Parts: sequence; C-alpha cells; structure tokens
Amino acid sequence: MTDANKHATNLAPEPSLQDWIAVLSTMLGAFMAVIDILITNASLKEIQSALGATLNEGSWISTAYLVAEIIIIPLTVWLNDLLGKRRLTIWLTLGFIGSSLLCSLAWSLNSMIVFRAFQGLCGGAFIPLAFSMVLTHLPEHRRPTGMALFAVTATFAPAIGPTIGGWLTETLGWQYLFYINIPPGLLMIAGLMYGLKQHPINWKLLDQADYAGICTMAIGLASLQVFLEEGYRNDWFSSPMILALAIVAFISLGAFIIIELSRDNPLLNLRILKNRNFFLSCIATVGLGIGLYGSIYALPLYLSQVQDNSPLQIGRLIMWMGLPQLAIIPCVPLLMRFIDPRILCAFGFGLFGYASFISGSLNPDMGAEQLLHIQLIRAAGQPLILITSSLIATSYIETRDAGAASALFNIIRNLTGAIFIALLVTMLQSETRRNYEYLRESVSSLNPQALRRLDFLTDKLGNSERALALIAEQAREQASILAYNEAFHIMGAALIISVLAILLTRRLPAGSKLGAVH
Repeated sequence: MTDANKHATNLAPEPSLQDWIAVLSTMLGAFMAVIDILITNASLKEIQSALGATLNEGSWISTAYLVAEIIIIPLTVWLNDLLGKRRLTIWLTLGFIGSSLLCSLAWSLNSMIVFRAFQGLCGGAFIPLAFSMVLTHLPEHRRPTGMALFAVTATFAPAIGPTIGGWLTETLGWQYLFYINIPPGLLMIAGLMYGLKQHPINWKLLDQADYAGICTMAIGLASLQVFLEEGYRNDWFSSPMILALAIVAFISLGAFIIIELSRDNPLLNLRILKNRNFFLSCIATVGLGIGLYGSIYALPLYLSQVQDNSPLQIGRLIMWMGLPQLAIIPCVPLLMRFIDPRILCAFGFGLFGYASFISGSLNPDMGAEQLLHIQLIRAAGQPLILITSSLIATSYIETRDAGAASALFNIIRNLTGAIFIALLVTMLQSETRRNYEYLRESVSSLNPQALRRLDFLTDKLGNSERALALIAEQAREQASILAYNEAFHIMGAALIISVLAILLTRRLPAGSKLGAVH
C-alpha cells in the first residue's frame, strides 16, 4: 500500500456502531426474504393438502411471493426517499411479521396467495435496502466487508432454505415455516430503531412522483413474472392467457423504458447503464443469474426425478453449496488487498463455470454423493463473485444513484434467473423427448449393440416384452440425463461470458481495493 493510500485510509471516517447495527439489521431482513422465497418449496405438498389445492394451484403459493417481490424492488428507491429509511424498513418489517402470521393462519388457497403476496411485497424490499445500505452507510474502504455480509444472504440463504423448510414441516408442522420469521423480525426492528435516524416524510415527492413509470413497471414486471411462472404449465403461446400476458409485459416494459429515459427525475435512473463498470457487471450478473438459479433448480430436479434421491439426501447436497462459503466469505476482503478484485471475480466465475461444465457429464451412476465435489467447487467460486462483482458494479456510481444501482442490479439477476428457469423447464421436456426419439430409433434400426443388449435382457428376464420395456425405460432415463447435461453446458457457457465481461471493466478506485478513499 502506498503512503498516499495509507494517508487516505486514515482520513476515511470509520463507521459508527449505529451504522454497523443498521447494516446488520437490513442484512438480516435480506436473509429472511431470500429464505422465504425457497423455504416453502420443500413443503408445498403438505401446504397444498392442508388447503385443499391441486399441484398446479399450489404453485401460486410461490408465484405470488415472487411477483410481489419483483414489483417492490424498483419501488424501494422512491419509497425510501418518500418515507425515510428508518420509517420504511420498520414498517416493512412489521408488515413482514404480520403477513407471516397470516400465512400460518390461512384457511384457503386464495387467502394463502393474498398473504404470500403481501409477504413478498414487504420482504422483497429488504434485498435492495441491504445492498444500498452498504453504499450509503459504510465508507469505501469498509464496503468489501459489507458486500461480504450481503453475499451471505445471497448464497447461504438459498442453500439452507429448502433444508430448514423440510425439517420444520416434518418436525413441527408447515405453519412453523412462517412462525420462524417472528424472532429475527423483532430483533431487526430493535436494530433499526437504534441504528437509523428518523427523517420526516417528504410529502413533496407525492406531487413529483413518476406515476406513469410506477404503473407501467408494476404491470409489466407482474405480467412478465406470471408469464414465466405459468407459461410451461399452460403450453406457452397456445394459451390465450399466456399470450395476453406476453403482449402486456412487452408493451408495458417498453413504455416504462421510454418514460424513464425521457424524464429528468425518473423512478429508476436507467442512465447509469452508461457507466462502463456497471453495464459490464450487469452483463456478468446475467450469467450469475443463469448459473445460480439454474443449478439450484436443475440439480434437485435431476436427483429427484432421475436418481430418486430423498428430500433429505438432496437437502444435504444443496447445503454444501452454502456451508463452505461461510468460511470463504471473510477471506475475500483480505484477498482484495493483494489481488485485483476483477481477477478474483473472473476466477470465481471461472470456477462456477467449470463446475457447471463438469455437471454436464451426468450418467446413471452419478447421485448426490458423486456430485459433492462439484458443489464444493461452486462453493469456492460464488463468494469471489458476489462480493467483488457488487463492488466492481458500483465503484464509479455516485451515492445519489446507489438505490437505482441496487434495484437494477438485483432485478437483472432475479429476472434472468426466472427467465432461464422458465426456459429450462421447457428445454428439459423438449430435449428429453427429442433424445428419446433418437435413442428409440437407434434401438429399432437393428443396431448390433442394441440387439445384443435386447438378447441379453431377454435371456435374463425370460421374456422379450419385459426386456423391451426395460430398454425403453433405460432409454427414457438416458434421454433425460442428456437433456440435463445440455442444460448445465448452457449454464457453463453463460458463466464464461461473465468472465470476459468482468475482465473488460475498469480498474477499481484505490479505496475499494486497498483501503483508500476515491
């Protein structure tokens, strides 16, 4: 570290105890919000049975939360300016606790959907609030530590969410999926009341609000999210409802972009995409959304459908994508003092991409135990990405644009994940059918290997019909495995593009890396 950097570090104000408690309180909220996205997934069957819902109807329990969350994220910037950070976060936390209690008391599917939407509306705001709190309450030389805390919410929470959900449901009942939010919620309120100062409500913002932007954004994002969640269940564009949702989403989001770029005080400042580091980091976070959400979705599905692993076996494997990160995350800010954060980030993307490529070599003998080493590689790469990519993205962003940067960065990652999962479901189905047809043709075209296999099974089973049925079953399994391999290769390719995007960013200011002030 140069003398100039050391001097700049000495001049940088250290965050107070109140600042740290405020940051930690919002991190706790983000952690709760991310867990609540996934905690019901392992217990949907029990919740559906209790509420008398079918499988397709029960999917709205998760969809309602996600739709509300995706709407509130960009609105958080405006609400924060209107109400003040202290008032907004405390009100949201009270709403989150209240909606969690209402979810546990739901008496029908419709009531559960309404309460889950309210829960998502409150919880979704915690994610950009936690991100922006790091930028506004911590000096530049302490932001790596803040981003490390934020990385815990983004990586550890998804890894343990389904496991905690399954354990609570089996041990205490599905209602405890929602009771668990009460103690941390009360702790969060206490921390916010201590850590944040009260500011008066800025009533003038009601007159200056970008209502056209709010309406087009809410309608567009809600339509897009429902389109993505329900499209594959309704055979996509063959359904009039799905087609209508696609048209509404396209028109509304197109209008939203035009409105935001034409206003002097937009709801969401899209002009920050002109910032080189932010734009390239957003491209990189597209790859992260594909790899992160894709692997969290595809891996449990493969283990359940192909390997017939139990939820407990799947949960144990998924946990290994999160647990090692708790040990790695504190080391990343230290590494950033000696290694360019761009190199660390690119290396993290490279590890994640490598893990995705070797995940694309699945075979019938690869179950949860055989995939453990791949999870460990993912676990090593993700903290390097999540801490450094946030800093790279915001390194040249002005403080006044911190909220917009936070909202855009999180929306891009979440929407990319949602879009890829929707495409992934359709791709797995179509590719499995295509691969099965190819394998079936190879069997029926008097292929010598296939004929020898058929003769062997006929001798073993004593019946040619049973032998043919077994070959067909094995062909379906192999066709499904090939489809999963193709999906993981796509994730790997997206992550390699992220490596290139990060390497093209500008070098970070000295304060972000070495402890000086930019």
